[in-house]
Amino acid sequence: MPCAGDPSELQAAALRTQDRSFMTLYAVVFYILAAVILVATGLAITRRNLVHAVMYLILSFFGSAMLFYLCGAPLLAALEVIIYAGAIMVLFLFIVMMLKVEAPQKKVFPARQWLPAAGLGVIYLVVGALVVFSDPGSRVTLEAALATPRIFGQYLFQRHWLSIEIVSLLLLIALLGALYLGRTKDRGGTPEVEDQS
Repeated sequence: MPCAGDPSELQAAALRTQDRSFMTLYAVVFYILAAVILVATGLAITRRNLVHAVMYLILSFFGSAMLFYLCGAPLLAALEVIIYAGAIMVLFLFIVMMLKVEAPQKKVFPARQWLPAAGLGVIYLVVGALVVFSDPGSRVTLEAALATPRIFGQYLFQRHWLSIEIVSLLLLIALLGALYLGRTKDRGGTPEVEDQS
């Protein structure tokens, strides 16, 4: 049985204190990122100017990428930045600018539309709080799943290649539709007639 002055016991106590301070810093960074994601997503939903909404959504995606990195998934963080914050948001901005959508002057969501959504949101928060706080002693520590980018890429493209191709085809169709609608709107909705004079 180790005595009170045992060096191994003192080292173990010092490591526990150091782990607690590390977890505190980790938790602070986690909560700051979570708050940034929630605020940016809320602003993206409520903005009437679509370009501003897309910019807030990009900020939300960057926060999600940092959260993935913080949780030990650097590949997912890189994919979040490259695919979502990069390619898809550039596509959204391109579509918004091609369509030249103006912000509506009237109220976007009347009370009969947002009250049911707010009620469902409150129900979701209550159920989530009950699940989290009902039995705090039953916490299960999840093991970290680690996959190298090579293994992840092989899994993705061997088992889900059709889904990836379908998504890329849908993005191409959306881009072509935005081009078509943008060109039709510039012409006033009618085909262009050459001037004979």
